[in-house]
Amino acid sequence: MAEHNILGEKGEEFAKQFLLEKGYKIRHLNWRYKKTEIDIIAEKNNLLVVVEVKTRTNDYFENPKDAVTFRKQRHVVDTTEAYIEKFNVDLEVRFDIISITFENGKEKIEHVQDAFQAGLY
Repeated sequence: MAEHNILGEKGEEFAKQFLLEKGYKIRHLNWRYKKTEIDIIAEKNNLLVVVEVKTRTNDYFENPKDAVTFRKQRHVVDTTEAYIEKFNVDLEVRFDIISITFENGKEKIEHVQDAFQAGLY
């Protein structure tokens, strides 16, 4: 497995544990629809929380959350619509980004709630 894939899996596991500690219920991890994937689908306070996780070894070039481009956001929204339809979800949806940086043996996590809106697409 490529090193960046290992880093990504480590970040997703870290994000999952972070959310569990904050009282989120994890519904699905790495849920796929066609060629797209949602990293974490969770639930809290009657909200369906769709989480894109971005992990880096440093933020020298860009903060990991900045890697969630407009195109990526559109894919996440489309995939979420498929998820809602498949599982007949009747909850409001919130799109979050969890940005994780592992550097010098330490991790830094930033949880951006309501990072983008579905209505903008």
